[in-house]
Order: sequence, then C-alpha cells, then structure tokens
Amino acid sequence: MGAYEALAASYDRLTNDVDYEATVAFYREILAAEGLHPRTAVDLACGTGSVSVLLAKLGLRVIGVDMSEEMLTVAQQKVGEMEHPPRFVCQSLQNLTLPRGVDLAVCALDSLDYITNPDDCAEAIRRVYRVLNPGGIFIFDVNTPEKLRAMDGQVFLDEDDDVYCVWRGEFDEITNICSYGMDLFQRQGSLWRRSFEEHREYAYSAQQLRGFLKAAGFTDIRVYGDRRMEPPRPGEQRIYLKARKGRIR
Repeated sequence: MGAYEALAASYDRLTNDVDYEATVAFYREILAAEGLHPRTAVDLACGTGSVSVLLAKLGLRVIGVDMSEEMLTVAQQKVGEMEHPPRFVCQSLQNLTLPRGVDLAVCALDSLDYITNPDDCAEAIRRVYRVLNPGGIFIFDVNTPEKLRAMDGQVFLDEDDDVYCVWRGEFDEITNICSYGMDLFQRQGSLWRRSFEEHREYAYSAQQLRGFLKAAGFTDIRVYGDRRMEPPRPGEQRIYLKARKGRIR
C-alpha cells in the first residue's frame, strides 16, 4: 500500500503532538527578518492541510499541494466555513505548476526528504523557483542525515483508543535512504483493520540542498536550526532552509 493511503484517516490523531502553530510562527519570524509581507502562498506537500489552514487564517490566499488524494480529502474537510479557504491541488512537487505566481512557498515536516531521487528533488526545487513571484521566498525543513541514520533498527509505537501503529526504521548506507515499515491497526466498529505502508526518506545534507537551490536560481540562502534564527547545532535533528527568488529593485 502506498504511503499515506491508509494512514490519511488517522494521520492527525497520530501526530497530535506536532506543533504546527510553532512552525508557522517560525515562518513569520523569518518573513519579518526579511521585511516581507506575502499575500499569497503555496503549502507544498500540505498533507491534511494543517499549515495551509493556519496560513489562510493569517489572511494569505493559499494553495495546498499534495500528491495523496486521501490526505487532500482530509484537508478539504478542515476548511469548514472559512471565508477564504485554501484551495487544494493534487500534484507531485517535481511536476508542480500553478495558475499564477505566489509570494511565499513553504514545505513542512521533512516532506522534501520523501523525494528519494536527488534529480527529482532538484527538479522540485526548480519548479518552486518558477512559481514564486520575484522577491518571493521559499522556506522548508528536512530531517538531518544524523537523525535518519539513528533511526536504523529503531521501533516506534503510536496509539490511541481507535488506532495502533508500529513502525520500524532501517537505514541503507548505499542508497542513503531511511525506510520505515508501518503496521497500522484502525478500529472499524467492533473490528480492527490492519494495513501496511512503507515510507522512505532520502538523507539530504544542507550542502546538497544549498546546491540545488543555487542551481535553480535562488539567492540569499540560509540554513537555520530547528525553529531557531541561528545556525544548526552539532547533532541537530531537523534544519530549516530559506532562499529568495531575487530581490525586487
């Protein structure tokens, strides 16, 4: 079963410890430091739309893009009666196209790591560059290679009353990919449904990502620690990168 096909219905319950508000607050901190006030945004690999909704509540016109129809179905259910809800589109990032340019592109929760072919990742970044307006900014985070390597052989458990998930990590030094098989048990009435998904993440280094950004045309590239306006510390588990599409003169 493909990644997020079965997980989508339980994703928010299993990730209720993710602080989306803090992530968006860090985006705002970067934007303030850059002196930017975007009006439009694209939330790349938006999943169930949590970041998209928060950005829309700030007054931005938001497009959420994800390649999982199941995740987008959940996202659409979140918008409710919002006056200006996000618009959701099913696309892969390496095939990203938008009807008009945007001022801000974000990609949260190590989603670029899921593009396990470096050439495809470079193409996704080129696509992001194309959809940004001049002076626009791209902000994203990735898991560090140190974190993904440390997941080798690890077993993790997430559960609540209606869902039980066990996943096992394995890191391949040859492919530079961390794979984790996920056994998912979801309650359906008096029965439990079992499904299996495999998730794979490529261990991109900050240097490699800087190269992709520079080759795409981005400037003002900067690497931050995990939601901190300072360089990553040794052993950092997650890093953020910021890049600009030129400056309006």
